Amino acid sequence: MDEGLPIAYQVLDEGIPVYAADGVQVGTVDHVVAVPAQDIFHGIVLRVEGTRRFVAADQVASLHERGVDLHISATAAAGLPEPHGAAPAWRDREPGVKPSRWTHLVDLVSGKDPHRRDWTEDN
Repeated sequence: MDEGLPIAYQVLDEGIPVYAADGVQVGTVDHVVAVPAQDIFHGIVLRVEGTRRFVAADQVASLHERGVDLHISATAAAGLPEPHGAAPAWRDREPGVKPSRWTHLVDLVSGKDPHRRDWTEDN
Protein backbone atom coordinates (compact mmCIF):
# COMPACT_ATOMS: atom_id res chain seq x y z
CA MET A 1 0.00 0.00 0.00
CA ASP A 2 1.35 3.43 -0.96
CA GLU A 3 0.88 5.84 1.95
CA GLY A 4 2.71 8.66 0.20
CA LEU A 5 5.68 10.69 1.36
CA PRO A 6 6.67 11.06 5.02
CA ILE A 7 5.29 14.24 6.59
CA ALA A 8 5.60 16.26 9.81
CA TYR A 9 2.87 16.21 12.44
CA GLN A 10 2.05 19.86 11.68
CA VAL A 11 0.45 18.95 8.33
CA LEU A 12 -1.23 15.67 9.31
CA ASP A 13 -4.90 15.97 8.31
CA GLU A 14 -7.90 14.51 10.06
CA GLY A 15 -9.46 11.45 8.48
CA ILE A 16 -6.12 9.88 7.50
CA PRO A 17 -6.16 6.08 8.12
CA VAL A 18 -4.14 4.76 11.08
CA TYR A 19 -2.57 1.29 10.73
CA ALA A 20 -1.30 -1.02 13.48
CA ALA A 21 2.09 -2.73 13.18
CA ASP A 22 0.38 -5.80 11.72
CA GLY A 23 -1.14 -3.74 8.87
CA VAL A 24 -4.72 -3.62 10.19
CA GLN A 25 -6.49 -0.25 10.00
CA VAL A 26 -7.40 0.65 13.59
CA GLY A 27 -9.04 4.03 13.00
CA THR A 28 -8.57 7.47 11.46
CA VAL A 29 -6.84 10.62 12.68
CA ASP A 30 -9.16 12.85 14.71
CA HIS A 31 -6.49 15.41 15.64
CA VAL A 32 -2.85 15.87 16.61
CA VAL A 33 -1.84 16.53 20.23
CA ALA A 34 1.16 18.86 20.25
CA VAL A 35 2.72 22.04 21.61
CA PRO A 36 3.57 23.77 18.33
CA ALA A 37 5.28 26.77 19.95
CA GLN A 38 7.88 24.40 21.41
CA ASP A 39 7.71 21.87 18.52
CA ILE A 40 6.65 19.03 20.82
CA PHE A 41 4.59 16.17 19.36
CA HIS A 42 2.69 14.32 22.11
CA GLY A 43 0.71 11.95 19.88
CA ILE A 44 -2.56 11.68 18.02
CA VAL A 45 -6.19 11.12 18.88
CA LEU A 46 -7.78 8.59 16.60
CA ARG A 47 -11.42 8.01 15.89
CA VAL A 48 -12.51 4.39 16.24
CA GLU A 49 -16.16 3.49 15.57
CA GLY A 50 -17.59 6.63 17.17
CA THR A 51 -15.11 6.74 20.07
CA ARG A 52 -11.73 8.39 20.38
CA ARG A 53 -8.43 6.88 21.56
CA PHE A 54 -5.09 8.51 22.39
CA VAL A 55 -1.88 7.20 20.80
CA ALA A 56 1.31 8.50 22.47
CA ALA A 57 4.12 9.75 20.23
CA ASP A 58 6.40 6.84 21.17
CA GLN A 59 3.78 4.43 19.77
CA VAL A 60 3.71 6.21 16.38
CA ALA A 61 6.18 4.68 13.92
CA SER A 62 5.71 7.10 11.01
CA LEU A 63 3.43 9.76 9.52
CA HIS A 64 2.69 9.83 5.79
CA GLU A 65 0.46 11.81 3.44
CA ARG A 66 -2.13 9.03 3.30
CA GLY A 67 -1.47 6.93 6.39
CA VAL A 68 -0.10 6.74 9.92
CA ASP A 69 1.81 3.63 11.03
CA LEU A 70 1.98 2.54 14.67
CA HIS A 71 4.55 0.46 16.57
CA ILE A 72 1.75 -1.45 18.33
CA SER A 73 -0.51 -4.30 17.19
CA ALA A 74 -4.23 -4.03 16.48
CA THR A 75 -4.91 -5.85 19.76
CA ALA A 76 -2.86 -3.30 21.72
CA ALA A 77 -4.51 -0.43 19.79
CA ALA A 78 -7.94 -1.70 20.87
CA GLY A 79 -6.88 -1.13 24.49
CA LEU A 80 -5.65 2.45 24.04
CA PRO A 81 -7.02 4.97 26.55
CA GLU A 82 -9.57 7.65 25.78
CA PRO A 83 -8.07 11.14 25.54
CA HIS A 84 -8.37 13.39 28.57
CA GLY A 85 -7.50 16.97 29.39
CA ALA A 86 -8.79 20.44 28.81
CA ALA A 87 -10.40 21.78 25.65
CA PRO A 88 -8.27 23.92 23.33
CA ALA A 89 -7.85 27.55 24.39
CA TRP A 90 -8.19 28.81 20.82
CA ARG A 91 -11.43 29.04 18.86
CA ASP A 92 -11.97 29.83 15.22
CA ARG A 93 -14.08 32.92 14.45
CA GLU A 94 -16.11 30.73 12.10
CA PRO A 95 -16.58 27.32 13.75
CA GLY A 96 -15.86 24.37 11.51
CA VAL A 97 -13.61 26.25 9.08
CA LYS A 98 -10.13 24.75 8.90
CA PRO A 99 -7.30 26.66 7.18
CA SER A 100 -6.00 24.91 4.07
CA ARG A 101 -2.76 22.97 4.26
CA TRP A 102 -1.20 25.37 1.75
CA THR A 103 -2.09 28.43 3.84
CA HIS A 104 -0.47 26.68 6.79
CA LEU A 105 2.72 25.93 4.81
CA VAL A 106 2.92 29.51 3.50
CA ASP A 107 2.65 30.78 7.08
CA LEU A 108 5.46 28.45 8.18
CA VAL A 109 7.75 29.58 5.34
CA SER A 110 6.97 33.28 5.85
CA GLY A 111 7.56 33.11 9.60
CA LYS A 112 3.97 33.86 10.62
CA ASP A 113 2.41 31.81 13.38
CA PRO A 114 -0.01 29.57 11.44
CA HIS A 115 -1.77 28.60 14.65
CA ARG A 116 -2.95 32.17 15.22
CA ARG A 117 -4.28 32.93 11.76
CA ASP A 118 -7.87 34.21 12.15
CA TRP A 119 -8.11 32.84 15.68
CA THR A 120 -9.08 34.54 18.92
CA GLU A 121 -8.01 33.56 22.40
CA ASP A 122 -10.64 32.61 24.99
CA ASN A 123 -9.82 33.87 28.44
